[in-house]
Amino acid sequence: MQAVSLPAQKNANPVAIIFDSDMGPDYDDVGAIAMLHAFADSGYVKILATVASTKYEGVAAIFNVFNTYFKRPGLTIGVPKGKALELKDVQHWTDTLLLKYPHGIKSNNEVPDATEVYRSVLASQPDKSVTIVTVGFLTNLSALLQSPPDKYSTLNGKELVGQKVKQLVCMAGRFPSGSEFNVNRDAAASQFVFNNWQTPVLLSGFEIGQKIKVGLPLIHNDVIKNSPVKEVFSICIPLSQEDSAGRMSWDETAVLVAVKGYKPWYNVEAGKMIVADDGSNTWIKDPGTHNHLTEAQSPAFVQQLINTLIMHQPLKK
Repeated sequence: MQAVSLPAQKNANPVAIIFDSDMGPDYDDVGAIAMLHAFADSGYVKILATVASTKYEGVAAIFNVFNTYFKRPGLTIGVPKGKALELKDVQHWTDTLLLKYPHGIKSNNEVPDATEVYRSVLASQPDKSVTIVTVGFLTNLSALLQSPPDKYSTLNGKELVGQKVKQLVCMAGRFPSGSEFNVNRDAAASQFVFNNWQTPVLLSGFEIGQKIKVGLPLIHNDVIKNSPVKEVFSICIPLSQEDSAGRMSWDETAVLVAVKGYKPWYNVEAGKMIVADDGSNTWIKDPGTHNHLTEAQSPAFVQQLINTLIMHQPLKK
């Protein structure tokens, strides 16, 4: 089997993305960041920053492992320095990656606070130009919305988001109702964000990624060597019987629709996401600013696409 690289896009108008991930407890985050770099290599994306929504020691270094592997070692990384979850992977793939793969950042102390990263990056971008992709907790976005003016901008957080953000794409929630990990782990933050975010929001719910199983073509691809992406899937898939056909692909779907749009794979339903105090969510059908994905095609089409994208190899530079 051959290694995969995407063709470069000519005359691209790349999507400017801040990528926000819990990078752990699950490993679909690894597929998501691999896709993000694949799209950047092919001209579809300009990565503005990679931000952690959890603050276990080593998360900044893990982001740097992937950014370094894909030949973007200088990408800005942020980690929440205030109240935040510290959830980490149970399969210990992060420990393996930090031992085996190059990374210039060793400690969370070496990177700025996530809110500072958001404010500095957003302030430097054209109006209505930034897509934020969150595939973890809403901790950082809640803090951003509540942030005061600073040296980067005279606008408060809500104003800055309203001026600079084009769209928020989240892997979050279950539809039409339920309780989902990214939302319920920091319920207060989730509730605040979905009550106060004022730009368009596109949600990929649990039920979307649950049907998409990926990773087997990657771990059986003998051409790909010394890859932290392959390493993670190779470690984790054998550890769980439910992953025998591949890992469910929640986070990857958010990156896909943020970059390529939701058609032809999905339709959207307009409404409003309501988060209860316990982090469970319901959906009100309403012509609001929220939309969630509904299936338009078989999940097999997206599965094949994601399997291809996560096998992308770094460009030779």
